[in-house]
Amino acid sequence: MRRISKLTRVAVGVASLALAATACGGTSGDSGDESKENLGLAIAYDIGGKGDQSFNDAAYAGLQKAAKEFGYKTADIEPTEGETDADKEQRLASLARQGYNPVIGVGFAYGPAMQAVAEKYPDTTFGIVDSVVEGDNVASLVFAEEQASYLAGVAAAKATKTNTVGFVGGVDIPLIHKFEAGYKQGVAETNPDVKVVSQYLTQTAEEGGFSSPDKGKAAAEGQIEKKADVVYQAAGLSGQGVIEAAAKAKVWAIGVDSDQYQQEALSAYKNYILTSALKDVGGAVYTLAKSVEDGKPLTGTQTFDLKVDGVGLSESNPEFAKIAGLQDAVNKAKEGIIGGSIKVKTE
Repeated sequence: MRRISKLTRVAVGVASLALAATACGGTSGDSGDESKENLGLAIAYDIGGKGDQSFNDAAYAGLQKAAKEFGYKTADIEPTEGETDADKEQRLASLARQGYNPVIGVGFAYGPAMQAVAEKYPDTTFGIVDSVVEGDNVASLVFAEEQASYLAGVAAAKATKTNTVGFVGGVDIPLIHKFEAGYKQGVAETNPDVKVVSQYLTQTAEEGGFSSPDKGKAAAEGQIEKKADVVYQAAGLSGQGVIEAAAKAKVWAIGVDSDQYQQEALSAYKNYILTSALKDVGGAVYTLAKSVEDGKPLTGTQTFDLKVDGVGLSESNPEFAKIAGLQDAVNKAKEGIIGGSIKVKTE
């Protein structure tokens, strides 16, 4: 298995930028024959789609970088409401059949579909973000979200004045538990007197936990009523509602996945976005595309953590450096995690 020594940092694009999307077609009875022409990178978005200013937009930034550097055609395909694994399977198969390579499913929900499709298209490299799928032609792009979340917890513990902070998770699943676990640990090990108030928006993704800003806003408002003056969200598109509620109440929000302080669509709230727990989905997408372009496609589990800058904490907001002790505490925590003296929990 090839290892990645360093991720290329990718600036996250905004929703107003667009590439031409190729429509998916075909039926479940497709033969599996692949086009001789390599059209380049294709990504299939997770719930919330492009414009979430977070997870999906980070993947889109990686696609933009690959398109610019390699000069080839790309495709980015939106999910549909209430879709099934069969729908996802058809989408991935259509992209492979048309000649896109690699084909990346953005999100763990693509797991079952990718397992089925990858076997039918052995000459195509597939990638999946946030899940592990076994296959000779599959790269599983996974992240140490708990490490970035630990740093977010350190920042929250240093920034709070009420000794109460919040966490809003989009869906109550193991992946989002990693965000919560790291955050709580970072808070507790920085200041054990700080209380963390947690809430998950839904039990399943189908209920809109990652795609309902109104749900995120209501949850954040409830936590703010309980005196939380820093609220960290790991909720996809729903997180925009969390940030809006924090800005309205003039308390801190902590973004996720992308540097949300820099997102144009969130500019009205940026002064209240203290930092963001970064997850370089764009860098991972680009890295897989480059490996295919170089003729040495990555496969197997590829883990992106603090050691390779695969996760981290943004410092774009000038107020970040003005909070007493925050920068030093974050730097010390980062060194401890990389050096191994701090073991971050995932549950």
